[in-house]
Amino acid sequence: MPYSIIVNYQKDEKLRNSFNSLAERMFGLNFEGWYKSGFWNDKYIPYSILLDGKVIANVSVNIIDCNVNGKERHYIQLGTVMTDVQHRNKGYSRILMEKILYDYKDCDGIFLFANDEVLDFYPKFGFQKADEYRFRITADTDSGACVEQVSMKNKDDFSDFINIKRSHVSRSPVKTDTDDLMMFYLTQFMQECVYRVKDKDCYIIAEKDNDTLTIFDILSNEPIEPKEIGCYFGNDVKYVNFAFIPENSSSLEKYLYKEDDTTFFVLGETLIHDLPEILSFPVLVHA
Repeated sequence: MPYSIIVNYQKDEKLRNSFNSLAERMFGLNFEGWYKSGFWNDKYIPYSILLDGKVIANVSVNIIDCNVNGKERHYIQLGTVMTDVQHRNKGYSRILMEKILYDYKDCDGIFLFANDEVLDFYPKFGFQKADEYRFRITADTDSGACVEQVSMKNKDDFSDFINIKRSHVSRSPVKTDTDDLMMFYLTQFMQECVYRVKDKDCYIIAEKDNDTLTIFDILSNEPIEPKEIGCYFGNDVKYVNFAFIPENSSSLEKYLYKEDDTTFFVLGETLIHDLPEILSFPVLVHA
């Protein structure tokens, strides 16, 4: 039976369920809650191979519109690359990649995060490996915590936070229009990671693990010193890692970041030219 390529079909319940079934088998992920919360929109576009009524392979396009130090950019991120075990080595991923690269040949650049099993695949399409850089600092404070959690338990909470997000400035030189991707995380396994700083109009998305704090974004209409963030979370925080590039990073330690079993690939002259300013894309943009 011949296959077909289907695109942007998430409103079709049967096809969406088939996509979710494949994603669960491959990655343990299910996008249904994200869809029902209203955040799976036309910026996350599955390109899939349909065979006998089932999704058997996929490469998803994530539209990443962003501002890089005042320059408007339109990037594409590829993610959720998967093929059912029974249908591998038949060229389906190549077929999808070729269609996507044709459809988005005019964008400012394409990037992805590949696992170690497929490092030889993407260079066939012109992708090249790139370094990522992040920042960190050792915290030093005797004060107690001055943050409180923001409820992220239901649709009303999600809507309230989106309004907060859109009325505040992300304190990063790279600003992405990717609320949909951010809410993939915050509506599911990062629901306890949103905080408000008491007596400040400042919100922080962060995860605390013993004495280490990872910051994913800072939302404030006034500049915030990144070196002070650890102090807001109390004196048991010893180390602060930034999973996005903060403003005013001169007091922070810059380092070459390498995630286990993950390689950053890029394609496109504009994106490659921008990399020294981008350094790394925020974790909440990863798909």
